[in-house]
Amino acid sequence: MSEKNVVVIGGGMAGLAAASTLASRGIKTTLLEAASQLGGRARSVAIEHNSQIIQLDNGQHIMLGAYTETLKLLANIGIQEKEVFMRMPLSLDIRNKHQTAFKLSAPAFLPNPLVQLFGFLFCTGLSWAERLATIQWMLKLKKTHYQLAVDTPLLAFLHQHNQSNNAIKLLWEPLCLAALNTPIHYASSKVFLNVLRDTFANKYSANFLLPKHDLSHVFALPIERKLIENGTKVQLNQRVKNIEIKKNGYLVITKTNEIEASHVVIALSPTRLDNIVSALPKLAASTKQVGSYAYQPIYTVYLQYTATATLSAPMLGLTDTMSQWVFDRGILCGQSGLMAVIISAEGKHQQYTQDTLALRVAQELRDAFPQLVKPLWHKVIAEKRATFSCNVDLPRPAHVTPYPRLYLAGDYTYADYPATIEGAVRSGVACADLILNA
Repeated sequence: MSEKNVVVIGGGMAGLAAASTLASRGIKTTLLEAASQLGGRARSVAIEHNSQIIQLDNGQHIMLGAYTETLKLLANIGIQEKEVFMRMPLSLDIRNKHQTAFKLSAPAFLPNPLVQLFGFLFCTGLSWAERLATIQWMLKLKKTHYQLAVDTPLLAFLHQHNQSNNAIKLLWEPLCLAALNTPIHYASSKVFLNVLRDTFANKYSANFLLPKHDLSHVFALPIERKLIENGTKVQLNQRVKNIEIKKNGYLVITKTNEIEASHVVIALSPTRLDNIVSALPKLAASTKQVGSYAYQPIYTVYLQYTATATLSAPMLGLTDTMSQWVFDRGILCGQSGLMAVIISAEGKHQQYTQDTLALRVAQELRDAFPQLVKPLWHKVIAEKRATFSCNVDLPRPAHVTPYPRLYLAGDYTYADYPATIEGAVRSGVACADLILNA
């Protein structure tokens, strides 16, 4: 083959980022997705209730201002941030029953790093000693550029740096679960610090970006339209069976088709990697690495209340409950009275039936927010293997493989980050850049 002809396997955020980057540079690209829609874990699902179709997300995602590559990807296809996200300054509001257990906020007019220091100094729920210990630790992390020579479990690391059990419970554990989706007692300190580093890079990077539309309309659908506009072949319901090495490239074999490619980007979840590389024995080391991964669930409990039911903010946290975060989708998406409750990582909630879990969560919301009396209906979406467990010293494959012009993309290949949209996007862009610069 005299020109580049790239096949991207997988239509999640990594595959979308790779294909979009290549297509924008005029590279002939084919995107293959086994499912009937693009987006991977960042997608919406349609449910029917009382003869009405309601769009829900397969999981409520939180973006950060630090997600520069994701914002750049959207900007490159003509999507402006303000069209799809509600930007909130650094703010944490954690509730316990009828009162606020912890609150952190910082005025936007302060420069960096004063904005973060002000937030920690004047937060409520921590003693003065706990606040000063937190500030001292954050200043020390900044001096060391948030780097660790040796990885260690996050809970032990926090105790080593004089973080109290109360500070861990109200501040660090909620952030760990939100960012890494991994229990704090064995989550990677190195990866957590990488997220903190980027989050506190400037006063805007710590902002929350909350989707104002369902995820498919934020990501997959506009990216798909732009891909087709740029000449990319987008093929859905095309599960790849095998990849064979040819003289000048590769032959990608699906159930109904065979596609010749000069370059291949495998942008699948690690659970599916070994299914398509049986003819590529040099990838055995990578498949062995990812075969050792454990996985963590994410449960999203949707509760529909009367249209007038609302919260004081679009996103609030809960402590001493199964529920961890609650999002008011009436404020965010115009779905009046609809609350989305997130339960990240493993826990006793997995022992409940979905109906029992929904009733338990509804009671927790009523305890914290008395105006939420009784939901009209509920829907539980359980992603039981939502993300890889971001454990200490987790082996992560590189983008470059032993095979020339064949690359691995996916959040699990971007070693600096946990399983996030930004990690997936950065991995896809990195693989595209390797092809463009070859």
